[in-house]
Amino acid sequence: MNSKPGPLDGSWLLTPKVHADSRGQFIESFQKDVFANQTGLTIDFIQDNEVVSEHGVVRGLHLQKAPHAQAKLVRVVKGQIYDVAVDLRAESSTYGEWFGILLSADNQIQLFLPKGFAHGYSVFSERAVVQYKVDAPYNPQAESGIRFDDPDLGIDWQVDNPKLSDKDQKLPFLKQLNP
Repeated sequence: MNSKPGPLDGSWLLTPKVHADSRGQFIESFQKDVFANQTGLTIDFIQDNEVVSEHGVVRGLHLQKAPHAQAKLVRVVKGQIYDVAVDLRAESSTYGEWFGILLSADNQIQLFLPKGFAHGYSVFSERAVVQYKVDAPYNPQAESGIRFDDPDLGIDWQVDNPKLSDKDQKLPFLKQLNP
């Protein structure tokens, strides 16, 4: 695995080794010891989640409020997404900043986000299958998020006529959020 710091403080971009031959390919998508050696972080992921979405869907921006915040490791196993992260850690040098990156089954790049980031993505392919690991269980009382079209963030989701859930359409703007 090749790990390098992401654009925002505490984020990481991981690219696993792909072993391919005439039969297909094998990928070690995560190794705890390799991750710790390359990033200096020890993470105990406790749950894997999988989301299937159609073209044009925008999911997010989601997070869990402290003390139930979650670190995440996001990867795409089918299709292509534009993955977006917003740093909401008050003590961070990159607080309130965001970045987006293309994650796909082809490029195999994975995104690690520490606790305190809001996360979302838009789907470019006909269908995308996204898997992510978390280090804390989901807690409905800690659920929070930011509107995808927050004017202060100005995120270009790179899709026309985004398909959103009712819940995501009702999320607050960053100015209204108390992470």
